[in-house]
Amino acid sequence: MAAPKTLAARIKLANGETIPQIQLGLYMMSGREATTSVRWALEAGYRGFDCAQVYHNEREAGRAIRGFLDDKNANKDGLKREDVFYTTKLASNSTSYEEVRRSIRGSVEVSGLGYVDLFLLHSPYGGREARLTSWRAVEDAIAEGQVRMGGVSNFGVRHVEELMGSGPRIGPVVNQIEVHPFNTQAGIRETCARFGIVVEAYAPLARGMRMRHPVVVGLAGKYACSPAQLLVRWSLQHNFVTLPKTSRKERLDENADVGGFEISAEDMVKMDRLDENLVTDWDPTDAP
Repeated sequence: MAAPKTLAARIKLANGETIPQIQLGLYMMSGREATTSVRWALEAGYRGFDCAQVYHNEREAGRAIRGFLDDKNANKDGLKREDVFYTTKLASNSTSYEEVRRSIRGSVEVSGLGYVDLFLLHSPYGGREARLTSWRAVEDAIAEGQVRMGGVSNFGVRHVEELMGSGPRIGPVVNQIEVHPFNTQAGIRETCARFGIVVEAYAPLARGMRMRHPVVVGLAGKYACSPAQLLVRWSLQHNFVTLPKTSRKERLDENADVGGFEISAEDMVKMDRLDENLVTDWDPTDAP
């Protein structure tokens, strides 16, 4: 099948490291769903998982990863901790450096994974001082080995420019934002590109809200794929790291089985023109 090959794809980051291009998003999953879904995903070939403190499933996600790695019958490829990429995010920025450091240590400890591959500031909320103080805590967590690399999430143009203009010792490698054909985020993407920051696309399926759009349905028919596969493929061809979320085993396989077709340049433009600034959940990108 095409899925394992696609799941092996990685994107190079500004720090020289690489990151799996398709990862499983764990947003809105219960602890039980996260436990089951992470296991299924690892068996299917997923090697990246996107978690957060506010998801309240860090413990279960980490336990599922550890359980799979320790299970010689399931872990047929002999994967080790370093073969699985685990992301989590700070619940809220703070002007208290120590508070953020404690929060980061808490995420590392609760996951039981020894370290976090990518730690993000989940939003720009809290104001400039809180954002910059929180980022300094992330930098120090990287220096001490608790975190391998850092990034941001839901940062708008002004927030990215503010952080990069502050002269960070370590720059963010990603900005995780909602991006799909119905919310293309062109301005934020251009700013990230200017600073060498990779875009991670959450809600790449627009949370199912536009699966029946005539353009999506028509192109899915043309490429003999599902609407979800079409949207994931669009994301990959824009060189995003994409985070489709599902707790259904068959959808895990389907979302990753997108290596057998390529959307033409003309059809990519057609999909780009679907932009309507659709926000499917929240939009902190204009926070003060």
